[in-house]
Amino acid sequence: MADSKERDIRTAPIDEQLPAFVDEHRGKLLACLDGMSEDEARRSLVPSRTTLLSLAKHAIFVETVWFGEVVTGRHRTDYGMPNDSSDSFILAEEDTVASSTEAYRQAAQRSHRAVEGMTLDTVLTGHRSGPLPLRWVYLH
Repeated sequence: MADSKERDIRTAPIDEQLPAFVDEHRGKLLACLDGMSEDEARRSLVPSRTTLLSLAKHAIFVETVWFGEVVTGRHRTDYGMPNDSSDSFILAEEDTVASSTEAYRQAAQRSHRAVEGMTLDTVLTGHRSGPLPLRWVYLH
């Protein structure tokens, strides 16, 4: 049986549901890193740059692009992010489970602050393809 928190969000207005679901997914990514050794987090199980740690680093990029660049209009490189999304998977020596977890938490907090006072219909002008409503950012 679902707990009362789940029942509340299921019946809440959509403008509460979308941010709650995004936060739930943010938490699930962080939970994947919890208890991982540095070697485990950097281990590649597929023939690409994809590791659990690189996914976390990419998630920082995604937060910054969608809730920084698109919401505020500041370019991703102004935030210290790479211009190309594929470069967001590249790990540096100083990237650790702890540093990436903290950076992701900070990015999520910036995202929350960036959309304070906005509605899902707020039109954002920072996306390269043109204006988008905030709801599109959450759904993406």
